[in-house]
Amino acid sequence: MKPNMTHRRHVRYARIQKKIGGSKMPKHEYRKHEKELYQPKAKPQLLEVGKQKFICIKGKGNPNHEDFSERVGVLYSLAYAVKMMPKNGFTPEGYFDYTVYPLEGLWDLTEEGRNHKDLIKDELLYTIMIRQSDFVTRETVERAFEIVNKKKPHPLLKEAYFDELEDGLSVQILHIGSYDSEPESFQQLKMFIDENNYVLKTLVHREIYLSDARKVEHDKLKTILRYRINKK
Repeated sequence: MKPNMTHRRHVRYARIQKKIGGSKMPKHEYRKHEKELYQPKAKPQLLEVGKQKFICIKGKGNPNHEDFSERVGVLYSLAYAVKMMPKNGFTPEGYFDYTVYPLEGLWDLTEEGRNHKDLIKDELLYTIMIRQSDFVTRETVERAFEIVNKKKPHPLLKEAYFDELEDGLSVQILHIGSYDSEPESFQQLKMFIDENNYVLKTLVHREIYLSDARKVEHDKLKTILRYRINKK
């Protein structure tokens, strides 16, 4: 389902509720309402990914290090500041209740990292992000920054930013298992791309983390892996 369609559905529901005297809107849950994006199968599938809004922060180095965790924490502080705004006295226009979207990451390597046969995690470049609902505007995110700066200040807040990204034509797969075993699923994606006359648009890939690695056993982690592609 495209994001703008999701928003129109919520606006339409709100109008109906207003007419019948009701006020409670259903909670938007991405796993239920955006299955094509967030419930892929464990085999490659094509999809078109429209424009989406994100709060992002960039970084470099091993994601097992503390710096990565600190950046994730900053993103979640901002994401929950947006979600909880009505309870803090401000309701953005078009607001509806929703489940906070999962953490995502765009992953690349430094020039030195690309010259190594094996993956050197210290040479990783990343942009991690949390998607925002359609009603969120730049003004909404600026207000979230104000809230977090007051309640939970952090030096990394100055590196976070709001952005809109569009993956377009893509192929993705659900990887089940540890992050270190992802190459097996990436190989499936590359075989699909070759066999169906597509080419990679970029070596940078997207990962969407459906599981909390702190609570789920590594062999049961669920991660969406996605490449942007073009037709040959």
